This record gives sequence, C-alpha cells and structure tokens, in this order.
Amino acid sequence: MKRTVILFALLLVHMSITAQKFGHFNYVEVLSAMPEYATVQNEMETLAKQYENDLKRMQDEFQKKKETFEQQKNLLPNIRQRQEQELQALLQRIEQTYADSDQALQKANAEKMKPLTDKIANAVKKVSEEGDYTYIINTNTGVPFHINPKHSTDLTADIKKALGI
Repeated sequence: MKRTVILFALLLVHMSITAQKFGHFNYVEVLSAMPEYATVQNEMETLAKQYENDLKRMQDEFQKKKETFEQQKNLLPNIRQRQEQELQALLQRIEQTYADSDQALQKANAEKMKPLTDKIANAVKKVSEEGDYTYIINTNTGVPFHINPKHSTDLTADIKKALGI
C-alpha cells in the first residue's frame, strides 16, 4: 500500500512537470524591432552630443587658460598662484560636469526605456497567458544556459506580434 502511494505521488509529479509549457524569446531582437526604440536611441545620441559639446567647450577654455598661464612666467607669485588655483578649480568643474553628465545620461536612458520595457513585459505576459506557458525565458540575460528547442518554444515572433510589430 505504501509503495502504491509513493508510485502514485511520483506519477503525479511527473505529470505536472510534463504538463508545463516553456518558452523563450530574444529580448534584444524584440526591443530593436520596436519603432520607439529608434526614437529613444536618437534622443539619447542628441543628449550625449549636447553634453559632449559642453565638456569640449570647458576643455577648450581650460586649455587656453593653461597656455596663457604657462606663457606668463614673469607674473608676481601671488597672481600666478591665484591663476593656478583658477585652473585647478576649472579642472575640478570639468571633472564634476563629466560625472554629472554621465549620471544624467543614465537617468534619461532609464526613463526613456521604461515605457518600452514595460510594453515588452506586458506582451510577454499576454503571450504567456494566451499560450498557457509556465515560464518564458529571456535568452539575452548573459547567464550561460541551454534551451532545448524540443522542450521550449521560441516566442520572439509572438511577442513582436503582441506588440504590433
């Protein structure tokens, strides 16, 4: 009797495992196919160029002041020291601007990408519910794993369709 119960339990576990459906999709392929993605990329390139131009302007100003400083070796020591401090302050402002620009770019990218990632997540959920999938795995996670195509369905096209692309 005990043996029969154990066999029955194992049979139920096996049936529940084999009844699960698995799917996978290529996140990068879906994202890059979205028309909004090209818009976000263009906006980010424009913003990055703006920050780059601001930094270039500051670096050019620093270079000019540095050249002037190096040419004026006959100045009084206190004036020379003050100019050297100004150069150091400008260099610190450049470094701070670089850090602030980088942080602002990351924040802007996250804000602009959120609606796209939310849209993909909703499409994955829709495909999962419509196809009764237990798991849908993003193949672009960077984690090395193997997906056996016999036991998992590639849902990239279905997710694109759910997004209307």
